Amino acid sequence: MITSICKKSTQALNYFARKKGGKINKMKAIKLVFFADRYHLRKYGRPIVGDIYWAMKLGPVGSNLLNTAKLSTELLDLDCLNYAKSFLSNSGDSDKLLDLLSKKELDLNVFSQTDIEALEAVYNEFGDKDQFELADITHSYPEWFKHRKDLENGKKRVRMNYLDFFSNPKISKSHIFDISKDNLDLARDIYQENIEAEFALA
Repeated sequence: MITSICKKSTQALNYFARKKGGKINKMKAIKLVFFADRYHLRKYGRPIVGDIYWAMKLGPVGSNLLNTAKLSTELLDLDCLNYAKSFLSNSGDSDKLLDLLSKKELDLNVFSQTDIEALEAVYNEFGDKDQFELADITHSYPEWFKHRKDLENGKKRVRMNYLDFFSNPKISKSHIFDISKDNLDLARDIYQENIEAEFALA
């Protein structure tokens, strides 16, 4: 069975690859999906993909997104791997397959209208920047910045908390995430209610 997170990870990466003419740097694609998750969470109370995010030296990385972008035969289950491979492939030199290629059109049916809104908004805001510029921007956000010292002290990664995504940076490097306090509080409440409901059903 192909999970929702597998489909959304694949199609979000595919979306940004198609936007760049069918080929995009993997790190850039992963950062753009992070921005789309951040946008949607702060505005609507849920991330698009619902990945587990880790703070790493070059910014947040979604674990499932990374495995999907790598088309990892070790870390993706067979159904997800086959699904991802039907839409994506890797390219680059033999040692470093740094680019992600789109093999066919998007399946937009995996997304809601607000998901698509977030993907579009993020591409319009950040699509012209390279992966290192995007990494630098992510370092200003509280959800990554709170782990900076741990990373500087040698930790390779630290798990991030979605609740920290609702905090505002001291200095904003983009106004795409600017939301009124009332709307931000409402989105946080929606997120927390959804988490509590998931625990109740578990």
